[in-house]
Amino acid sequence: MKVHEYQAKALLAEFGIPVPEGRVASTAGEAKEIAKALGGRTVIKAQVFAGGRGKAGGIKVADSPEEVEKLAGEMLGKRLVTYQTTAEGVPVSRVLVERAVDVRKELYLSIIVDNSSRMPVMMASEAGGVEIEEVARATPEKILKAYIDPAVGFQAFQGRRLAYGMGLEQPQIKAAADLMANLYRLFMAKDCSLAEINPLAVTADGRLLALDAKLNFDDNALFRHRDIEELRDVEQEDPLEVRASDMGIKNYIKLDGNIACIVNGAGLAMAVMDLVTQAGGKPANFLDIGTVNNTERVVNAFKIFAADPEVRAVLVNIFGGMARADVIAQGIVEAKREVDVRVPLVIRLAGTNVEEGKRILNESRIEFIEAVDFYDAARKAVLAAGPAR
Repeated sequence: MKVHEYQAKALLAEFGIPVPEGRVASTAGEAKEIAKALGGRTVIKAQVFAGGRGKAGGIKVADSPEEVEKLAGEMLGKRLVTYQTTAEGVPVSRVLVERAVDVRKELYLSIIVDNSSRMPVMMASEAGGVEIEEVARATPEKILKAYIDPAVGFQAFQGRRLAYGMGLEQPQIKAAADLMANLYRLFMAKDCSLAEINPLAVTADGRLLALDAKLNFDDNALFRHRDIEELRDVEQEDPLEVRASDMGIKNYIKLDGNIACIVNGAGLAMAVMDLVTQAGGKPANFLDIGTVNNTERVVNAFKIFAADPEVRAVLVNIFGGMARADVIAQGIVEAKREVDVRVPLVIRLAGTNVEEGKRILNESRIEFIEAVDFYDAARKAVLAAGPAR
């Protein structure tokens, strides 16, 4: 789950991390009043779940409350298109109005969970304010890492080492190490999957300030954080992903292809997507229905596919282990009867109760294309979908 910048900054401030003074507004008039209260130059920032706002016109600087009102009016109610959004962009319903800061240096700081070491890793760089992916590609030596053993927590020496590596001056070393420790406390206390400050600014008077912030949270831990769950903004999420979540399908991600995939198991789902791509097609989604024997889950998956106008074929690839092939087959039959699916359906079943599953499908008289193996299923789905748009 993601939250907006202004929400992330409120959490940062709660954990002792300095942020610029500012407030959020949902109308141009509110933005003007906030600017009056702040005084001087201000920054207006569109609140959306996408990076690249500055280049797309989502961040502006104003010299007067009247200018703030004008710029906020131009942003609110519009859709912002950045390199991280679709061509339709995302809606701007709020803007953050902050006091402008005289910045001397921009740094990068974040924490993620490293799958290889199975530990949180703090990453820091002197090259802040730009896409960290570009820094990693062009100058990987500028990204410093500190792996954090959860049993002992973030250590002061790790903070000092990162701070020196970021080129900070001696008076800022302790402040930076304390800030990093506080960011780690936030990361662990709120079950974050990502905590990012970019840029972390060094101001003209030598202070450290989080100019931008991004926090993502582990969906599986939200039951422990009802206060975080209440911050969710479904307006910023893909409508089909929201609908899937509401229907109990938690592992669904909308993609830009035309072959809908329904698979049990995340690893198998990724393998299916790879094979579809290798066969010349484009997956329309990632969907793992899980290892459950639940026909309703299958029916709901078909309802999601039917609502996606880009889908030209459906590929069902089930390997029955704990999930039984006959239950999945019955779910497919019920889905075809309940849902108006007008695209070709390719099915490959294997594993537990597979013969019973095939019998159910054949006796149902529903139209489908049977695949004999994994590769055959991907190839037939690509052929059934036709050329990608």
